[in-house]
Amino acid sequence: MNRFLSSFKLLIIAGLLLPGIASLAQSHGHENGHDEHSEQAAHDEHNHGGQSGAEDADFADGVDHESHTDNLHGDHSHDDEFVAGTYIIHHIADAHDIHLFGDIHIPLPVILYVKEQGLKIFMSSAFKGHGHGDKTCEADGITYTVHSEEGTLADGTAVVSGQITAAEHGLPLTIYDFSITKSVFGMLLILTAMVWMFLSIAGHYRKNPGQAPKGMANALEPLIIFVRDEIAKPSIGEKADRFMPFLLTSFFFIFFCNLLGLVPFLGGFNITGTIGVTIVLATLVFFLTNLNGNKHYWGHIFWPPGVPLPVKFILVPIEVFSIIMKPAVLMIRLTANISAGHIIILAFTSLIFIFGDGGQAIGAGSGMGLFSTAFMIFMYFLELLVAFLQAFVFTLLAAIYFGDATHDPAHH
Repeated sequence: MNRFLSSFKLLIIAGLLLPGIASLAQSHGHENGHDEHSEQAAHDEHNHGGQSGAEDADFADGVDHESHTDNLHGDHSHDDEFVAGTYIIHHIADAHDIHLFGDIHIPLPVILYVKEQGLKIFMSSAFKGHGHGDKTCEADGITYTVHSEEGTLADGTAVVSGQITAAEHGLPLTIYDFSITKSVFGMLLILTAMVWMFLSIAGHYRKNPGQAPKGMANALEPLIIFVRDEIAKPSIGEKADRFMPFLLTSFFFIFFCNLLGLVPFLGGFNITGTIGVTIVLATLVFFLTNLNGNKHYWGHIFWPPGVPLPVKFILVPIEVFSIIMKPAVLMIRLTANISAGHIIILAFTSLIFIFGDGGQAIGAGSGMGLFSTAFMIFMYFLELLVAFLQAFVFTLLAAIYFGDATHDPAHH
């Protein structure tokens, strides 16, 4: 209890001091930003006639200083102004590096297949840029750009945040991105840890048959039994063992990914809040459900028994549509709930800078920092519960779908 109180006091002190320091730093950045903008404006006016030469110089050092204003429609001249929405989306979106704190980043491999030139591999640290704007690098005569937000290029091509495009001598190239992004790295990390844990547990049971589990096996056995006895068997019945590998894998994968996203100063992982990850999980549920569906299951979908013929013409399209809607609901629920928790925490962090007014109202920023810190502590404890609940709900609904597809007529 004493350690908990001491930690709580430190968090309160951090909530009071850090916002003020951050506000002062932001204010200092504003002043420097205004000076840089003034100098840049004067430089642009002086060299207006040599614009193409300046662009060549930018590409020569691997930095496209104006790509985020020239390539995307919209006004990005107010980089010094704190925008909560941009800040939040930047932190929950996938990225090509892992941001720890300040300017400390862990670069990740960028793996691109350029249709015209073949495979290209380099580290994301090669990209250079300013703030949250587009970042560029040049290699082998090709200019690669990581776009900071959704928009449209000059040639009409639509891009999204984090997407990489390539151009050679101003002409766009066709690329296929196989990069190890932050979410992919976190997913591989969790899967590697799961393989190691479950192989260790299986080895322990083989070497010590009939004995009480110890260590990791003792810690995870209650969760394994919970998934088997409280989720799989009540929902699926006697055929539950057929689906246990998938149910256990999905439960622990979602649970551990959610926990990883709550570790502070470790990149802000949002794996199960990434639509690309949840859509794969939902697709697996879709195929497992329909590939294991028996004649009784398909008969209820395409020709519901005991229903008047005119009603069947209304009911059958709904049933067919539900085949796709059930996994889609799984995907949307998981993505939205996990992302919402991160957004709420980041929103209360943003209040510190909004009330601090860029260093002009340090007292208000510090007061809001105390409130935001207290609420974020509460949200973190709530997110621990949500991390388990979302894994449980996804696994439970998947088991129910499997049960509906495999039950015999006597069960209906």
